[in-house]
Amino acid sequence: MPSPFDQSTYQVRLEWGAEGLHRLAPADVVVVVDVLRFSSTVADAVASGSSVSLDDARGWSRNGAAVAAGAGDSVVLVGSLRNASSVARAVATLQERRQARTSVAVIAAGEADAAGAVRFAVEDHLGAGAVIAALTDLGIDHTAPDAAVAAEGFRALKRALRHMISASGSAREIAEGVAATERITSAGLVPTSTVAAAEIDAHDVVPVLRDGLFVAFD
Repeated sequence: MPSPFDQSTYQVRLEWGAEGLHRLAPADVVVVVDVLRFSSTVADAVASGSSVSLDDARGWSRNGAAVAAGAGDSVVLVGSLRNASSVARAVATLQERRQARTSVAVIAAGEADAAGAVRFAVEDHLGAGAVIAALTDLGIDHTAPDAAVAAEGFRALKRALRHMISASGSAREIAEGVAATERITSAGLVPTSTVAAAEIDAHDVVPVLRDGLFVAFD
């Protein structure tokens, strides 16, 4: 019997973290949203012509990479504010290729505390909302209530993205200094800044996970 919380009756779903992904019914597409830093940094690296290993990413991202690793047979796309509209277009392309209704689980990675429990992260709620709003604009709009709330929150706060994200706990933590910054740099990547992570649709590249590597969706 389906769980009341698996959102299986909806095409577009929203949950939090790897555990949230497993609470949902299996989806054709999983969109990982971890605005500070996984999603933005991976998208920027792929946009520059690089590929990013999932195994390497797990060394510097406790949240977004864990969601990607747990997505099973779903197509995994990496979404952020910086490529939200392009992610929606990639989902529409996949649906057209499949010639079938395509279910989408948008997973906001959230922040893991010292014990590993995932907490709400305002930047990921806004990033997930941006992707869901862009899907709605393309007519992929049979959204779960959770997803609809995120989308409308993004629409209402779109002009305040830079302030909202820079004022978040995650941004303040990064400003104070986190070990992940050095690990990202050691992996040969450039960490996306908090200011840049708040830019909407900065580029049109969508990372997709293929054979353990994030590469550009085509």
